Amino acid sequence: MLDASGNVITADTGKIAAVDTAAALEYAQSVLKSSRQKGFVGDYRYHKQTTSMGIRVIFLDCGRSLSTLRSFLLTSCGISLLGLLAVLCLILLLSRRIIKPVSESYEKQRRFITDAGHEIKTPLAIIDADVDVLEMDLGTNEWLQDIQKQTSRLTELTDSLICLSRMDEDQNQFQMIDFPVSDVVGETAQSFQTLAKTQNKTFTTRIQPMLSLHGDERAIRQLLSILLDNALKYCGAEGTVSLSLERQARTIRLCVFNSADSISQENLEHMFDRFYRADPSRNSNTGGYGIGLSIAEAIVTAHKGKIAASSQDGRSLLITVTLPC
Repeated sequence: MLDASGNVITADTGKIAAVDTAAALEYAQSVLKSSRQKGFVGDYRYHKQTTSMGIRVIFLDCGRSLSTLRSFLLTSCGISLLGLLAVLCLILLLSRRIIKPVSESYEKQRRFITDAGHEIKTPLAIIDADVDVLEMDLGTNEWLQDIQKQTSRLTELTDSLICLSRMDEDQNQFQMIDFPVSDVVGETAQSFQTLAKTQNKTFTTRIQPMLSLHGDERAIRQLLSILLDNALKYCGAEGTVSLSLERQARTIRLCVFNSADSISQENLEHMFDRFYRADPSRNSNTGGYGIGLSIAEAIVTAHKGKIAASSQDGRSLLITVTLPC
């Protein structure tokens, strides 16, 4: 019992041996400072009452119950942990057997693409040479020109498939060195200026000078060519294409923007899928095969970067590449 000022009137510890009067008074003073009516002090649950005689604080020893609860929680956590470890081991053992056939099939598929691509290139080269001979004998005509055009497209597709397959097999094929990325981007963009003018399209660049990047220069040139070719190819008539390169903190940010007739959210989600084309009719007038952006993504991934496609208004496309310096 305590009075309104907090002075102890009386203390009864006769029914407990673990706490003496001094300890009980300390517990009571700590409870008095708290605004709570109920709670715990150590292993003792308390209840505070205000009576006509003063403030009464009753303590109940819950040590045994709390000890049992703690033991139960520790035991439950231990058993749960052992169960999770057992399930994890079981998953690891079974997943190897389940994934192994899929992995082997995927590896065979990649090897087949590479081997078949090399085999196809030989007859394509022979066909192209035979067409040149026929052209010398018969002169130029639409049939020979069509054969040359289709042979060239098939050769380009084969080279792209082989390139993508090699990237999947070994990303260590890149020769990582420090090179002036600003100069590389400027040179590559310059080669597309003439193409943009012939198509009556506006092509602007904004390149921060003196930027350096640790990566494969040839692969970065290929990445730029793919992105710019894609931007010009799918840009609408008299549309706009822009290229920007800048440093942000510890990364190099490359952005390629182009206007378009329409870009849906579904197109953006599948933009980097292999053989995916936004045109459902797969019209060959654009000359695309749906694997250019897949190669671009593989190049960015090999450089430990990120690539993303976005559209703010549904009538433009922005591809953003972030590469670590």
